[in-house]
Amino acid sequence: MQRILAAIIGICWLVAAVPANSAELQVLSAGAMEPGLEVAAQAFRRASGQAVVLRYATAPGLQRALAEGEPPHLLIGPHSLMEALAQAGRVTGRPTPLGRVGVGIAVRPGLSIQPVLDAEGLRALVTQAQSLVYNRASTGLYVDRLFSRLGLSMVVAPKARRYATGAEVMAHLLQGTGQEIGFGAITEIRMVRELRYLGPLPPELQSYTTYSGALTPDAPVTAEALLRWLTGPEARSAFDATGIESVQ
Repeated sequence: MQRILAAIIGICWLVAAVPANSAELQVLSAGAMEPGLEVAAQAFRRASGQAVVLRYATAPGLQRALAEGEPPHLLIGPHSLMEALAQAGRVTGRPTPLGRVGVGIAVRPGLSIQPVLDAEGLRALVTQAQSLVYNRASTGLYVDRLFSRLGLSMVVAPKARRYATGAEVMAHLLQGTGQEIGFGAITEIRMVRELRYLGPLPPELQSYTTYSGALTPDAPVTAEALLRWLTGPEARSAFDATGIESVQ
């Protein structure tokens, strides 16, 4: 309890120290964090008066943003990527874990499909599907490996529809007319209310991506305040409500 209280006091002190009318704080994040990050950042704006601009990209897009000379103040991405960027000196300090996101399954409402409970259920779902839709980012790479592990690569190959981002996957599902099955970050699926969230992958097949935040070398004190805020209780509540699990 004393640790929690000390953390809250520290966050409040940092927020109180944010200068009034500071320039916009630029944040670039992986898309899987979007639902919870939007809510948490809005709370930070209210508490501090600091303007925050949120943008989203895939992991390659995060790296391009740093390489093209207009880096954000705060970068949020897969922990492995953030560790590599820290070792290369592209971000400062050790990346701060913020949460983890699992892989889920999405379909259009009205399809008579039951949640997947085990590997055999997933095999049946994949075999019966007319098409399988997933991205080319970290989630999709894992889904590909999972299909290979289950001996489904030959079944999947003619059915697979791949997109750069999770948002494009969800858009494809919304526009579809057949028995199309989508795979993506749970947060991205739950964000689209018009789709039916079938559920997460079974525990023995699940993979979590941990997302961490780090400051870029020229980041102002406001970026540190926001990063601390994102580890606090109000942000944790926003993350929990949108499918971003604690890594503790």
